[in-house]
Amino acid sequence: MGAVKGVIFDYGGTLDSCGEHWSHVIRRGYSAAGLEPDEDCFRGAYVYGERALAVTRHILPHHTFLDLMRIKIRIELECIARNDSLCMGKIGESSAETIAEYCYRSAEKCVSESAQTLKKLYAAGIPMVLVSNFYGNVRSVLSDFGIECYFDKIIESAVVGVRKPDPRIFVLGVEALRLAPEEVLVVGDSYSKDILPARSIGCRTAWLKGAGWEKECDPEDDADVIQSISEITDAVL
Repeated sequence: MGAVKGVIFDYGGTLDSCGEHWSHVIRRGYSAAGLEPDEDCFRGAYVYGERALAVTRHILPHHTFLDLMRIKIRIELECIARNDSLCMGKIGESSAETIAEYCYRSAEKCVSESAQTLKKLYAAGIPMVLVSNFYGNVRSVLSDFGIECYFDKIIESAVVGVRKPDPRIFVLGVEALRLAPEEVLVVGDSYSKDILPARSIGCRTAWLKGAGWEKECDPEDDADVIQSISEITDAVL
């Protein structure tokens, strides 16, 4: 195949957590706040929170990542308080803020590292598009972290009405780049939501494999695995 001429990046779990599923980051945030909910209760609350954000418009376009995490964590804690009596007594008024701040600082660190790669690709004239399942505020998140400027186009599920793993959202990304699929590298942390659908339309892939939600669902080895976003520079330039 010829050279890579454009890159599609996932956001959540890729640029903002270095390949690690966000549930693991949030769980560490709970520990930082002195909360250790039962694992099943925590996972149930995480799923409950995601569904609540999908069903009701809690997140508005102007919300930053810190705003988002404050809202999300409050919803999760309400669920945990109903289902984990041991944890319930430890949840205080500042718990949500402590966890949200922890998650924000974690994202800030990972995005700062990712920005170094984005900056190099941008300086080299490589067009980049963001394709993300998000809540309708990803532009505000990117702007707050100072990386919106690197992307030629931002394609967000809540805006375009298509969610991963539907390959059509990646088709939109390829069309935005005005390139053939085989000239596009898709970078993502989810094998099922990023890598497989991108491959299905003919794109190349780079799987940033970290701790996932369901480890047993992912293959043990894959030719396209990378350990760090920084590896993209060598693959493209």
